[in-house]
Amino acid sequence: MSKRAAIKYKYVSPEVVAKGAGKSDVIPLLQKVQVANGFVPEEAIHEISGLTGAAESDIFSVVTFYKQFRLKAPGKYLIKVCDGTACHVNDSMLLLDVIRDDLKLDDVTDTTDDGLFTVETVACLGCCSIGPVLFLNDDVHGKLTAQSVRKLLKEYQRKARN
Repeated sequence: MSKRAAIKYKYVSPEVVAKGAGKSDVIPLLQKVQVANGFVPEEAIHEISGLTGAAESDIFSVVTFYKQFRLKAPGKYLIKVCDGTACHVNDSMLLLDVIRDDLKLDDVTDTTDDGLFTVETVACLGCCSIGPVLFLNDDVHGKLTAQSVRKLLKEYQRKARN
């Protein structure tokens, strides 16, 4: 029995399993898993390894190298803080500090213990004229201050409780 046949696939589609995949398919497969689940579960790395022949350690290296991939489920609310030039010169990192402080996140942790918020920085959100800016899920919030960010966080925390 081949290694591919021995694996019960949960994260890779039956069509891809039937067709087969090689090492060059690792990133596209990871992208599909990420889109479908919001993150790349460890079990998916095992499946992709069995299907492509790539070592699990190599796939893990890819996942941890590229910022687009995450190994943990994101929070209900994904906060993307812009740190592009226009936002940066308008104190976007101060806003990030306020967010991390209010949500009790250290420099390593990106998701709150209750799973409500995940915070990340991005190079540019393309909203330079209203910087500093952040996306909270798909909602754009611009011309932010420390006070307006605190108010926004409280609003979403209240929304989650109701």
